Amino acid sequence: KLRIDTESAPPEVKSLKQRVDQLTNDEEAASQRQDYERTAQLKSERLRLEEEYNQAKSKWLQEEKIDGVVDGEDIARLISKWTGIPVSQMLEGEAEKLLHMEERIHERLINQDEAVTAICEAIRRSRAGLKDPRRPIGSFIFLGPTGVGKTELARTLAWFLFDDENAMVRLDMSEYQERHTVSRLIGAPPGYVGYEEGGQLTEAVRRRPYRVILLDEIEKAHPEVFNSLLQILDDGRLTDGHGRTVDFK
Repeated sequence: KLRIDTESAPPEVKSLKQRVDQLTNDEEAASQRQDYERTAQLKSERLRLEEEYNQAKSKWLQEEKIDGVVDGEDIARLISKWTGIPVSQMLEGEAEKLLHMEERIHERLINQDEAVTAICEAIRRSRAGLKDPRRPIGSFIFLGPTGVGKTELARTLAWFLFDDENAMVRLDMSEYQERHTVSRLIGAPPGYVGYEEGGQLTEAVRRRPYRVILLDEIEKAHPEVFNSLLQILDDGRLTDGHGRTVDFK
């Protein structure tokens, strides 16, 4: 059964539908009160609006040429909305997409050929099954002065992999210079302030796992933070303050 998403309908169609629904509710309420005169008035108005709504809806469907056939693109778009998996990853052939990865990235990023090549090769190895399945797709350290494109490369990678440059968790590691700040990444333990909020890193990945993680100025982080990140790189997982295992693979 195909259900047309009314959210995509024009405002006038949605407005008519809301008014019809409201009149239906008012009509039922009047009937329960045994106010039959009011019920008849509301029914007459509802029928008139229903006719107007059906005409407007039919016109919209005809203009949009909605044929009632669900194809692969419709299914991919719906799954993408539910899971966050990019549409292109489900529609475009994986091999074809990876084959032209450098070209796609250089559409947005100028130069940095060596870094782009290293990243593309690592991702292709991962997709070919030549990596440890327990670990993340890849981990990279970008070095260089301000303005050379380190952050932009991470943003472009998110755009290529997940069709959304905002599919990225960016953490300023200069805020994690103290030992106790590691709890901000994974969440405070029970009984401590902030326990209900969850970790800034673990909660973001748990809610939307298809993301690039950017740890900005990581050299400023406390060594204890590196110990937590080591678990991600070795095992592809991290346990938060609530005892939940978050998958980083």
